[in-house]
Amino acid sequence: MGRVFIGLGSNQGDRLTAISGAVRALSTLEGVRVVQMAMIVETEPVGPPQGPYLNTVVELDTARAPEELLRALQDIERQLGRVPSPQRWGPRVIDLDLLLYDDQVIQRPGLSVPHPRMHERGFVLEPLAQLAPDAVHPILQQSVAALREQLASQRSRPSSPHPIELAPRS
Repeated sequence: MGRVFIGLGSNQGDRLTAISGAVRALSTLEGVRVVQMAMIVETEPVGPPQGPYLNTVVELDTARAPEELLRALQDIERQLGRVPSPQRWGPRVIDLDLLLYDDQVIQRPGLSVPHPRMHERGFVLEPLAQLAPDAVHPILQQSVAALREQLASQRSRPSSPHPIELAPRS
């Protein structure tokens, strides 16, 4: 059985129902067992202007190969109403991303594991760290917790000091 982490997100329609439906659909897949799910968080979108997302991560045990699991994720997205968008990172009813599959590194057309931008996304790292803070990114060789802390420190560090001169009081 492979240990897998799937990112889930929704920002159109009934977001909570979409995420719940996706988790239920995952739990009915042959050769897949949902182990645990992180808390659902509301996050600001990345990309073009759009509404906020609900995001979470689920951990799976699976006997399915990565390509087979990806096809099942895409089928679930279609069943829940996702339609192809011409806009990259545009709004969507549901988004299922294969984040990690054991410690595998896979680079094939249509499939990249680990997810190529997971280490840049707080909305992925926060819920993933709830489930598996010690999981190691197989390319960067850093734990999820370390990646989350690194991202948080980059966001809170000023790029350069900007002194402000105050007008003297009269």
